[in-house]
Amino acid sequence: MKKKFSLTKKNLLSLLCVFVLTVNLNSNSALKKLPNFYDNVPSEKLASDIVENMTDEELLAQTFMFGWAGQDPGDLLLSWIEESGLGSIKIFGWNTGDSHKLAKSISLLQKKSLEGRFGIPLFVATDQEGGWVRHVKGLTSETPGNLAIGASGRPQDSYYSGYYISREIRALGINLNFAPTVDLLTDHDSSIIGPRSFGDSPHAAGILGAAFVKGSRDAGVLTTAKHFPGHGDTSIDSHGRLPKINISEETFRNRELIPFKYLIDAGVPAIMTGHLNFSSILPNGEPATFSKYLLTDILRGELGFKGLIITDDMMMHGAMNFAGGIANAVKMALEAGNDIIESSTTPRHYQAFWKDNIRAMRNDPQFKSRVKDAAFRILVEKLKYFKSDNHVPILPDMEKLHDSIPDKEGQKFFLSLAGRSTTIVRDAAIPFKPEENEDILLVSAYKDFFTHGLKRFPKAKIIEVESAHHHARRFDTIIFCLSDKYSLSILQKIMNKYPKKKYIVISVLSPAFLAKVPQAETAIAIYSYSPASFTAAFGALCGDFSAGGKLPISGIK
Repeated sequence: MKKKFSLTKKNLLSLLCVFVLTVNLNSNSALKKLPNFYDNVPSEKLASDIVENMTDEELLAQTFMFGWAGQDPGDLLLSWIEESGLGSIKIFGWNTGDSHKLAKSISLLQKKSLEGRFGIPLFVATDQEGGWVRHVKGLTSETPGNLAIGASGRPQDSYYSGYYISREIRALGINLNFAPTVDLLTDHDSSIIGPRSFGDSPHAAGILGAAFVKGSRDAGVLTTAKHFPGHGDTSIDSHGRLPKINISEETFRNRELIPFKYLIDAGVPAIMTGHLNFSSILPNGEPATFSKYLLTDILRGELGFKGLIITDDMMMHGAMNFAGGIANAVKMALEAGNDIIESSTTPRHYQAFWKDNIRAMRNDPQFKSRVKDAAFRILVEKLKYFKSDNHVPILPDMEKLHDSIPDKEGQKFFLSLAGRSTTIVRDAAIPFKPEENEDILLVSAYKDFFTHGLKRFPKAKIIEVESAHHHARRFDTIIFCLSDKYSLSILQKIMNKYPKKKYIVISVLSPAFLAKVPQAETAIAIYSYSPASFTAAFGALCGDFSAGGKLPISGIK
């Protein structure tokens, strides 16, 4: 027979004590203080504490870097920051037409990130290489670029290029620059690297790249060496398909890796991987982005790189096609050793990009461990950077924007660099002093070429490249802006038809095309289409100064 339970005063008191104890335990657990990014704790310890308190969603989102369409970030990107704790954002050219709007957008996104559970700021990245690649437009300076630095050959020019470019993007709140490009311009037909390179010398690229890193960091901006392990020996653009680079392992190690060694020794904080296949190293055809051998064994193991490894845009077909889809591409990239996955678009939470990899974290302990390791590395770098004495302010100062961009000191420097880098390749008509009745035709695809050419030769006529061969007959002298394969084909057509005319060729961007027109007895190389570069080109043509630039690539006479 069961004993009847009676609710005595003693029993009631015991039950009440158990209830209070249970509530307190649950309350203490619920109110447990989370670590905060700005806690006064050593970086590695704090990063570890934050990682251990993150959900799977927060861990994975910390490894993502998303771009967005248009000037204003929409609700989708904000939801990634507010709900998942997105780690980084990427600024593209289509975001940058209005510098004030861009700064406001960055400020909004950073505020939302700081309001998150751990108060972690965003890495805000862009491609502001200088010269040809200038994703942040608006008020920023147009500059001569890396190949011009290679032509000047002065590390000081690289230092100040990095410094002044970084001062401008710093004012907007951008703290991570995907520069410098240390790919070697060994394939002269390259349509993707070209003037983004310092030239074809691995040691010069390494020295100049290291100086760019130092100048940028002195201005408070982090840098990224790219595109590991080297994108220069191919004419194929990995945006469209996977380039296959057929060089020996000896050439790979003694040429392609050399610039990266210099930058690792200089303390570059990040390296971007390229969607490239080196067939002698990776005979299975996989891109470097997905190669654990290249990223973990060589980059981290042999070369001793301890910073962040960042993918190129995962929306590029060179990566996605090999992986068979974006979700698998993300997983493969993380497993290979990448820490940050860049995407030019913002995916939705219900898409495979996200859902498949969250599922993989829950089903595969090894993959989850790799994601945790990547998140830990990112947090350590953020803590070291944002708690240093020299970092980009998290919230841009809107009132000082016009005073900072364009950088007035920087513009003076870039004009002087344009002059130092201008290269006289053939000098038959230098200094050029036209006869009184000499008919001159200026041919170009760039308006600034015409603007600066007409300042020197007010009576000259101007014509776009595509129409030049119809009008060349009646002119004595043709001053031709050579910039790509199409303009080369038009110039060759005119030269073949009218071989006795005087030709002055001003090469813009890569000077490789000059090798195709040896009959042009006067040829000048500049390395960007910036106003400063055209000023320098016409100044050198007219004998205002003695141009001292040297061709940074071989094989041109």
